[in-house]
Amino acid sequence: MRKYENLQYIHENVLKPRAHYVPYDSVEKALSGDKSKSNFFVLLNGEWDFAYFERDIDCPENITKWDKIKVPSCWQMIGYEKPYYTNVNYPYPVDPPYVPDDNPVGVYRKYISVDHEQTLRENYLVFEGVASCLELFINGKYVGFSTVSHSTSEFKVNLVEGENEILVKVYKWCVGSYLEDQDCFRNNGIFRDVYLLSRNKGHIFDIEINFDSNGIYYDGKYTVYNAEGKIDNLANPILWNAEKPYLYTVIVEQAGEYIPIKIGLREQSVSEKGELLINGVSVKLKGVNHHDTHPYDGYAMSTEFIRSELLKMKQLNINCIRTSHYPPQPVFLELCDELGFYVIDEADLESHGFANRHANGWGYDVSDMWPCCDSMWGGAFKDRAERLYERDKNHTCVIMWSLGNESNYGENFALMSRYIKDRENNRHGIKRLIHYEGVYPNSPVQKDVPEVDVVSRMYWLPTEMIEYHLRTGDKRPMLLCEYSHAMGNGPGDVVDYWNIFDNNDFMIGGCIWEWADHVAPNDAGMLCYGGDFGEETNDGNFCCDGLVFHDRSFKSGSFEAKYAYQPLKTEYANGNLTVYNKYDFTNLNEFEIIYTVIADDKEAKSEKLYLDVKPHSNTVVDLNIETPNCCYGSYLNISMLKDGYEVAHTQHEISSAKPIKKGVSAAKIEMKDRYAIISGDNFIYKFNTHYGYIEDLDGYLNSPMKLSVWRAPTDNDRHIRLKWQNNNYNKIHNKIYDIKIEDNTIIVHAGLASVSRMNFINYTLTYTFWNNGQIDVELNGEFDQSRIFLPRFGFEFTTQEKSFEYFGYGPYESYIDMHHGSKMGMYKSTAEKEYVDYICPQEHGNHFNTRYLALGAYEFVSEQGFEFNVSEYSKEELTIKSHNFELEKSDAVNVRIDYKVSGIGSNSCGHELAEAYRLNDKMISFKFSIRKKCCEN
Repeated sequence: MRKYENLQYIHENVLKPRAHYVPYDSVEKALSGDKSKSNFFVLLNGEWDFAYFERDIDCPENITKWDKIKVPSCWQMIGYEKPYYTNVNYPYPVDPPYVPDDNPVGVYRKYISVDHEQTLRENYLVFEGVASCLELFINGKYVGFSTVSHSTSEFKVNLVEGENEILVKVYKWCVGSYLEDQDCFRNNGIFRDVYLLSRNKGHIFDIEINFDSNGIYYDGKYTVYNAEGKIDNLANPILWNAEKPYLYTVIVEQAGEYIPIKIGLREQSVSEKGELLINGVSVKLKGVNHHDTHPYDGYAMSTEFIRSELLKMKQLNINCIRTSHYPPQPVFLELCDELGFYVIDEADLESHGFANRHANGWGYDVSDMWPCCDSMWGGAFKDRAERLYERDKNHTCVIMWSLGNESNYGENFALMSRYIKDRENNRHGIKRLIHYEGVYPNSPVQKDVPEVDVVSRMYWLPTEMIEYHLRTGDKRPMLLCEYSHAMGNGPGDVVDYWNIFDNNDFMIGGCIWEWADHVAPNDAGMLCYGGDFGEETNDGNFCCDGLVFHDRSFKSGSFEAKYAYQPLKTEYANGNLTVYNKYDFTNLNEFEIIYTVIADDKEAKSEKLYLDVKPHSNTVVDLNIETPNCCYGSYLNISMLKDGYEVAHTQHEISSAKPIKKGVSAAKIEMKDRYAIISGDNFIYKFNTHYGYIEDLDGYLNSPMKLSVWRAPTDNDRHIRLKWQNNNYNKIHNKIYDIKIEDNTIIVHAGLASVSRMNFINYTLTYTFWNNGQIDVELNGEFDQSRIFLPRFGFEFTTQEKSFEYFGYGPYESYIDMHHGSKMGMYKSTAEKEYVDYICPQEHGNHFNTRYLALGAYEFVSEQGFEFNVSEYSKEELTIKSHNFELEKSDAVNVRIDYKVSGIGSNSCGHELAEAYRLNDKMISFKFSIRKKCCEN
């Protein structure tokens, strides 16, 4: 057995875990918080020598050929090995504690210069993150060994005056890798900060600052400074919360060192109703799961990049982060303290791959030993809990300690819980909650084990949460640590969740899976996903599951979550607007609130509202709005802004679309061969009576206007698409049974069937042609409900027209279950702008509840509303291509005019699409008009 395969050999000569801090040599420097100013701190990031070996046995004692590498970084992202993505499956055989015989190793070397004064101090080398384990040598002498990739490893080192060699051997795998089977690209290297601390003799080792809403508690010498840098006795403390994250700085002084710890004062408890109380106020966690992932740097993330991520979360009204599935780098929590987030801080522990260790399928049988059930692993489990807790115990933002993720449940998790609970119970101040979703027992009639303080689930429906709550009588808060899978075009169910969360006290919220798409560049620089790098096992594009794209730009699903999480709710009736403040600690008088009345493309009225509404309160405003004239609809828009940014919006319909005017006189229809030629005032249309469709509109159409039901599947259709394809919905045939021409009307009796299958829709389609060029289209059909629901149903054609204007939900793509981030209104766009650059091509660019579309010389209007899509890519192209860089544009623009489109949901990992969002109507009635000019209503 090699050293790194020994379960008893987790660390060697590594200091016990302690709170993260940096000592300074003056109060002024400590208050600045700029680590580079400290005489006790030397950052060792930058260029290091590097040598990579595919097998550790090939690494010579004396390396003569060195490359250069940036630290921090991941060696897979810069050309040493290929990136490797897998979700559940281990990337090697499940044979614990052993790892493959051929274990790659990366050797890092750096020379540092040390002066005489530094040699008189006590020196410590600190690694904040190294995957998967490291051996440290100083000046050729062995110092120590450490595992646990996402935790700090600190070594006391002896340095000599002058030049010193630091040499680090980083192994790709170790026994600890069995506890680090997280859903992400598997990277290696020194991926977080490395630094030297040269400290005065007699310095303090660990610091534990306790706090609550009344004060700060510490046994040693300390001084408290307020946010303005002045000494504060906390006689009138300002409390911290995620909305108003006020921080004090505690300066701990000992042995000539000044150590700053940022502290926010707050309370935390659980009510008898299961509410999470922060400072006595019931708080909902509007969360997201966050992996450390950068499209070009892998796990390595700069402070500036992290700050930009957190600010984007703020823009989306996110107030909670689960650090899936490991502790983040310390600066992440420092920024969460500063910017204001509730953090579920998770241990670096996941052994999900044990569920697939048998060829006969998924298994959570605890009798077939998992690491959590094997006492041999107990020390490793407890060590990860200790490293989580001790490093991060002083962070105000942390509200829960999470024991890990998807690793079954056994006694070793109880060990972790007992360690943390003992530490929490012995502190004076707040007590955080223990979280672990995996305690959910095999028998659903049981309650969760007492070692956790939160009942946590993944992807449960709210109805399942209510059922558990009523059946068990469990009074603990309920949290969905993962829900609303944001993969690709989505998520489409987040608003529905929050409509129920808000009305149940014990449901304290949830965290969307997950924050950002994971990608990695191939040799050509194209951003790719699992399976593109020759992995033995991979999970494809399941890593592209972010609420934001890889570059952190927003998508429609981002704005859907923003709306669900927004702190504003309004109701409008009889001229009265009721405004609800959903903030927990913020008055609406801090925001600019504007209401605007729109009618079609015009703004009828706009005024600012000055509202003094306390948290969890409401007010009623008489707006005295007159109903404006409109063709397509008039709406009341409410916008809440802070520094010019729209924090929240709501919208209420004032009046709906008016009936479409019929033509004044009938068009002329003449038969010529199999074509009906329709003519009138300066137009000629051609209708194919053999196929039953419009074939030409004065040269407007590049292809006939056909009925179809297929759309390119989204990532969230990954399960239902198999049923759609089994029904051959992508291979349909239109059978014409009868066509009649009566005056200016063509009546088609027909049916739609897919190849090798029976009809799934029988329909009557009526076209009425008017002398002014208007065509009234009415389709009445019956859908065979023994068949699986339809992807969509409507007309499609191609044209050369690229620019358009519409009245419907925009400007973002919108669907029946994912339109809340958009607003009804008049918008302009182009086929090019409608493209949404999902890494894996899929359905996109739809617009829900459209009343009016002007595309070139023709307009499509409907009182009942329709959905439409204008794209440079065909549905076939989007269906068959696997990567965005493979797409080829069509020769013409692809247009859909749809009766309905099935919703998005989040069934890539979440529950099936809700019935209400499926196109499963037994009777279909679709009316719209095509015309050559705008209505005169």
